[in-house]
Amino acid sequence: MDLLASIFVDPFVRMATNPTFLTQVVWEGFVSGILYALVALGFVLIYKASGVFNFAQGIMVVFAALTLVGLAEKGMPAWIALAFTVAVMLVLATGIEKLVLRPLVNQPDIILLMATIGLTRFLVGLGEMVFGGEPKVMITEALGIPTGVLRFPLFGRNLVMKEIDITAAVVAMLMVGFLAVFFARTKIGRALRAVADDHQAALSVGISLERIWVIVWFAAGCVALVTGIMWGARSQVSFDLEIIALKALPVLILGGFTSVPGAIVGGLMIGIGEKVGEIYWGRLFGGGIESWLAYLIALAFLLFRPQGLFGEKIIERV
Repeated sequence: MDLLASIFVDPFVRMATNPTFLTQVVWEGFVSGILYALVALGFVLIYKASGVFNFAQGIMVVFAALTLVGLAEKGMPAWIALAFTVAVMLVLATGIEKLVLRPLVNQPDIILLMATIGLTRFLVGLGEMVFGGEPKVMITEALGIPTGVLRFPLFGRNLVMKEIDITAAVVAMLMVGFLAVFFARTKIGRALRAVADDHQAALSVGISLERIWVIVWFAAGCVALVTGIMWGARSQVSFDLEIIALKALPVLILGGFTSVPGAIVGGLMIGIGEKVGEIYWGRLFGGGIESWLAYLIALAFLLFRPQGLFGEKIIERV
């Protein structure tokens, strides 16, 4: 009975008796979730356009952030360093298309996956060689990112919000909204959907696969840069961010590998779920469930709805 009370009664009593703290936990989970969604969006864009699961998206987050901070450390003004980093991501996207994707067109999916794993190790080595392996501090003040703390009265207590978290949530939502509109309403977006549906049909109507792939990988690189800045501002810029970025995998399983709305919903579910689970149920498992709860939720979805909430169910004739 004590165990059942600890699982089904005590957490909800704590939530009801301190709604301000519950709101605080949900807010922190929301910020993490929207950043998870941003990383997942990079996976979705590339998968929709080329059918490639880009295992390198996590290290792209780290590499973009390291490039920005590294250039700033060498004396380059922050906004010029930001523009230069965007240019680096464009060069990276072009190089990936020419050196990796183009030679492997029509190869099995496992070959393309292994290619992105190889790209991951290459970017890790390049990042360590150029920028070193030690953690770095994000140039938040130089980029105009506020670092203060705001307090709002709620249910007789103060709800504490860091300005960095508010900025991260707003920037991430704007980025997600912009990309969703861009790929849904523009000519390039329609071309992307055509490529995603059928490569050969897209080629037959004059759509350039090479151009689309460069655009999509560049967009994924820009998403990685924004994610790296926001995560780096909240903690530090280090190769540990790659592990955080891989939290996008459960997000993709929940939302579906081809769904932009799914990336958003899945990110929020994982972000809020792991924070609430850690605070209210973590002590039952000795703490630390935030590191594995997302993967447990993803496993449950794989068992009962493998295509995700918004993914398309694939039926094949045998």
